[in-house]
Amino acid sequence: MTQKKIVAYKPLPPDVEAYLRTHAEVVNVDPKEHAAFVAALKDADGAIGASVKITPDMLEGATRLKALSTVSVGFDNFDVDDLTRRGIVLTHTPDVLTESTADTVFALILASARRVVELAEWVKEGNWKGSIGEACFGVDVQGKTLGIVGLGRIGGAVARRAALGFRMNVLYTNRQPNEQAEQQYGAKRVPLDELLAQSDFVCLQVPLTPETRGLIGADKLRMMKASAILINASRGPTVDEAALIEALKNGTIRAAGLDVFQQEPLPADSPLLSMKNVVALPHIGSATHETRHAMNRNAAENLIGALDGTLTENIVNREVRMR
Repeated sequence: MTQKKIVAYKPLPPDVEAYLRTHAEVVNVDPKEHAAFVAALKDADGAIGASVKITPDMLEGATRLKALSTVSVGFDNFDVDDLTRRGIVLTHTPDVLTESTADTVFALILASARRVVELAEWVKEGNWKGSIGEACFGVDVQGKTLGIVGLGRIGGAVARRAALGFRMNVLYTNRQPNEQAEQQYGAKRVPLDELLAQSDFVCLQVPLTPETRGLIGADKLRMMKASAILINASRGPTVDEAALIEALKNGTIRAAGLDVFQQEPLPADSPLLSMKNVVALPHIGSATHETRHAMNRNAAENLIGALDGTLTENIVNREVRMR
């Protein structure tokens, strides 16, 4: 029987690559070398990687391809319907990054409320010359109302931190009720407009879909309290960035904590970079040594399971009939 071939289009930890090599031939490809990447896919059985858009035309002629494994929870870099038509299984890593991403979300909440980044820079610039006054004050987090748009795994982990750790009142919107969050954290499901109007912090935890693209625009920002802070660690295009910049400039909302942007890396001329009421991070959501390693291992196991036909979880397009 011919050995299976896997294309790795991101660097993998040595032990994870060694695991894959016990099951298949592994070919490492730099996705920036587009022609070589597409050529490698043409005779591959599977591929593993992240942060690269895989378009339908890149898969033309890839008749052996049975599975793609993304080292991420999001899968907006793929045309899922096209993969399903081709009989290609798409797998992702939703569970292993939940807690570290929720930590990042809460770091943004705290940093934005207490102006941590701004004031740390102020101190380093030598401006701290006496007792601070109101010019350095932030706002409380404990006891406030947190509105979570999308209460899935990560949203639920944020709700747990908020309710149990900071005694926050949790509101949420979700397609279905989250009974665990309601029972354990006192979360209350409300319509989006009500959530925006009542929340002191609005936290976006939705995947990027046609319905969520531009979900928070000028009209939604105007529904928020002038004292409210927007937190986005989901996907950049869920927010109309131009409208957000305007809202931050004119005081429609107090501040924003952002780990994701419409264009990444954030362009050097983005107004967000010069705004004191913005905490901007380089998409670090799950970026800890422990979690990224676990994600790589999980993605590798997903890929081998999909190729063997034994995988039962972490499948995006379950309707695929393995060929």
